[in-house]
Amino acid sequence: MSLLPILRFPDPRLRKVAVAVEEIDDNIRRLARDMAETMYEAPGIGLAATQVDVHKRVVVIDPSEARDQLLTLINPEIIESDGAQIREEGCLSVPGVYDRVERAERVLVRYVDLESRVQTIEATGLLAVCLQHEIDHLQGRVFVEHLSQLKQVRIRNKLAKQARITA
Repeated sequence: MSLLPILRFPDPRLRKVAVAVEEIDDNIRRLARDMAETMYEAPGIGLAATQVDVHKRVVVIDPSEARDQLLTLINPEIIESDGAQIREEGCLSVPGVYDRVERAERVLVRYVDLESRVQTIEATGLLAVCLQHEIDHLQGRVFVEHLSQLKQVRIRNKLAKQARITA
């Protein structure tokens, strides 16, 4: 396993729409393992393949405190959603930036697991937010796009300043 480089907003590659995985083979399993290792090391609670510059519909999520409930979702899609919740979100591609985002309170997601079985998961609370956040990445969206234009400009400026300082 190896750590993967995480793209940083506003990298244009984060806007690419991921394509469906046609076959779950050893390459996809290796990608999922590497993504999980990268997510845990970062540390984060979710990572989409788009964030590591692989534009396939693969997501790993583990919002548990113990870091022992890893979910790997291939070709995830939200098939139902309802309600609303507002929670503070952050993103490994937007380091150091956190803001409140409105998302659905409950989602039902269909996906394929690493054994090629079609699954569904119903989620509320933090897991529902994670699922929506990571599926957004697969569609070429970053959470800051849910914020006002003014906040987006401020975030871009803050990250540009951080990049200059660390360069």
